[in-house]
Amino acid sequence: MAEDSIKKLTILHSNDLHGDFLPKEENGKETGGLCRLSGYVNKVREERQNVIYAIAGDMFRGSIIDSEYQGLSTIDLMNNLGPDVTTVGNHEVDYGFAHLLFLEKCAKFPIVNANLFVTMNNARVFTPYINVERSGMRILFIGILTDEVLASTRSEKIIGSFIDLESAAKEVGIICDNYRTVNTDMTVLLTHIGYDNDIKLAEKLDPEWGVDMIIGGHSHTLLEKPTVVNGIPIVQAGSGTTQVGRIDLEYDTQDKEIKAFKWKCVPINEDTAPKDPVMEDLIDSYRTETDSKYKRVVTRFARKLTHPCREQETEMGDLYADLMAWEASFDVMFFGSGSIRKQEMGPIVEYADMLENTPFDGQIHMVAVTGAQLRQMMQYLMRDDAWVGETEFYQISKALRITYRKSTHTIESLTFNGEPVKDDMIIKIGLQHYHFKNFDQFFGIPLKEVQKNMKPRTVATSETNIIEEYFSTNDNLDAKIDGRITILE
Repeated sequence: MAEDSIKKLTILHSNDLHGDFLPKEENGKETGGLCRLSGYVNKVREERQNVIYAIAGDMFRGSIIDSEYQGLSTIDLMNNLGPDVTTVGNHEVDYGFAHLLFLEKCAKFPIVNANLFVTMNNARVFTPYINVERSGMRILFIGILTDEVLASTRSEKIIGSFIDLESAAKEVGIICDNYRTVNTDMTVLLTHIGYDNDIKLAEKLDPEWGVDMIIGGHSHTLLEKPTVVNGIPIVQAGSGTTQVGRIDLEYDTQDKEIKAFKWKCVPINEDTAPKDPVMEDLIDSYRTETDSKYKRVVTRFARKLTHPCREQETEMGDLYADLMAWEASFDVMFFGSGSIRKQEMGPIVEYADMLENTPFDGQIHMVAVTGAQLRQMMQYLMRDDAWVGETEFYQISKALRITYRKSTHTIESLTFNGEPVKDDMIIKIGLQHYHFKNFDQFFGIPLKEVQKNMKPRTVATSETNIIEEYFSTNDNLDAKIDGRITILE
């Protein structure tokens, strides 16, 4: 092994930024924010010769700055951040697929994805891969997206995706067989399929394809060390801008192999990252516009309310499910746990806070289910996949209560208005538009079976209107976890 054949490479990576543009204060220090993240990336680029910065999906959503400009502001900020490669996340399609293609044209950085295609002719929507070159090294990045995007684009029949990991793995093999050449030094999968699916995908990869690592996103997993599966290190850096993943490796260009691989999550704060003044000015220009419109108080909570985990009953979950059922024509609200974006909010709630916390505005639909169907739905929702973030989870309004034992997969109690749910009962349920459109997939029962009980109705045109009206007409709001969802080990 010749010493001059050893080259060093640093790969920085983020995922699920979700419009986390502004800094926070933790333990008396300013932490996170796009200004310091950009400052850290710039600092590493100055200190090291060979640096690549990659983003594994979900740059959009979560910020008023993002939603006010329907992602154009985010693309502008990302252009200044200057990633070398990004991939598509499920929230990139939130403003519509046609709009995403417009945003791609505005991006000055490459967006890769191998498994979104036009159904009519099977043509890929995006460039599936890109080669990034550093000091003679050639690194092949391939983008893979979660099949959750199908749920976001149900109405767009011309767009499809490979719907399982088997097909995604096969697509990786096709690209590697066709585009990985003797000049390719490393192959990196830039995925947005979630940590557990990254593990499953790694198991399916043929070692002959030469995949060297997986940089993931979607599940917001903050790892302490890489997970190695089938000889492939898997890394993910939580979410937002409070940390960035960093890989420092040594590559032997003669033997064509990685000789040293170190990974860590670097906190972004005053000690580690200087501010990027250009980024700060750019963000301030957007803040000036949005603050005048959104910086007004809509309500005050009795105290700070929390939503620490999607897969459990939470304070904010109870609040939102109950307020959606307030003065409603249905009996029980199933409010998507992932629709609540903040882990805590209050006691003062500004209009911007309200919109950032529940950004997915849409219609509210009502369906009627029998008691037997409701029990079947709840059994499906509580399956093992629910506890690892692989399914939808719901916050439910106070009329319904469930006790479920994970070890035996049994519903020990299911009551409606204090009475046990009987098979012949008819219970009217409220659903957000996204969940109604994907009813079969999310609830494990065909919507056509439910439609026999009552034709589904649209009962509200905007969930944001309901939330704002409730907040505006109620002050000192409080919510305490009351056991409506009890999970026994």
